[in-house]
Amino acid sequence: MKNMDKILLISTFLLSIFGLMMIYSSSSIWANYKFQDSFHFLKYQLFFLLIGFILMIITSFIPVDIYKEQSNMIFLFSFILLVLVLIPGIGSIRNGSRSWFGIGSFGIQPSEAAKICLLIFTSKYLSKSDKYIKTYRTGIFPILFISFLFFSLIMLQPDLGTGFIMILSIISLLFVAGSDMKFFVGGGILGVIGIIVLIIIAPYRLNRITSFLNPWKDPLGTGFQSIQSLYAIAPSGLLGRGYLNSIQKHFYLPEPQTDFIFAIILEEFGIIGAILVVGLFSIILYRGIKIAIRQTDSFKKYLSFGIVFQILFQASLNLMVVVGLIPITGVTLPFLSYGGSSLLISLISIGILLNISKSSI
Repeated sequence: MKNMDKILLISTFLLSIFGLMMIYSSSSIWANYKFQDSFHFLKYQLFFLLIGFILMIITSFIPVDIYKEQSNMIFLFSFILLVLVLIPGIGSIRNGSRSWFGIGSFGIQPSEAAKICLLIFTSKYLSKSDKYIKTYRTGIFPILFISFLFFSLIMLQPDLGTGFIMILSIISLLFVAGSDMKFFVGGGILGVIGIIVLIIIAPYRLNRITSFLNPWKDPLGTGFQSIQSLYAIAPSGLLGRGYLNSIQKHFYLPEPQTDFIFAIILEEFGIIGAILVVGLFSIILYRGIKIAIRQTDSFKKYLSFGIVFQILFQASLNLMVVVGLIPITGVTLPFLSYGGSSLLISLISIGILLNISKSSI
């Protein structure tokens, strides 16, 4: 603990504890109605938080070189899980997606673990291929192929939000590694084509886009969540309605403890709550980038950047969805939203980053 980045650790701890508070506030009404226990979601999240903190501490002491040495096995293990979850009878369907392994009343999402596993594999690849990274065939193509293989498996579940974050993180790492700018122009064009293809394959995605542009066109259907989120945010003001005083959690905003928990934070704590959340994420971003820049070992540098990018993109996408800037993606808010898999992987990622922070020039 001596040389560990304590500011990063404290910021993560504060976000996670605040997340517990808000999960209870946002879910208590729904939990009492559905389970006759207003603490139902809080107890599950607290369990995963305790496990997550233990794993974070453990990973903060595991030598990072072990991940590098075992990156191929980590990659293979994650790939197998992504395939297995698609098999009926093994993977279970929740909220329309076959992306879970059901263990009693618990559910584990392998796509969450795949994000950090692919980062580890990519970081090792980039650290070994610095002199080739500016070329397409020998440098960029192999890692792009693997990334889109993972993306395709996740899209079969389907889980566009998680797949999108994964691809954004890998592309950002390629940018940090110094890839040719022509690649990013071409990649942007292919990305637009890919989005069009995804819309053609699943027309409901087009409905999400049109409802984002004008949610009041279908206020009881595709636009319902966006409208209820805006109703939570609009009257919040500087200080909000006060803790536990949200109106939208009373069966207006569906399952507010998950993707739209930031709307309840704004409703109860107003602009001050938004500043608190964004401020803590900004500290994590700043400390993470500082840790990455400080590294002389290229594997540690790329892995640090990848973890920071992943948390940043996930948080940014969630916040933009909640305030109506982009279509609904189904992405949780790290450390704050209800969800064991997301919380565990986020804390494990911070544990790895804390370990790397002990390395200095």
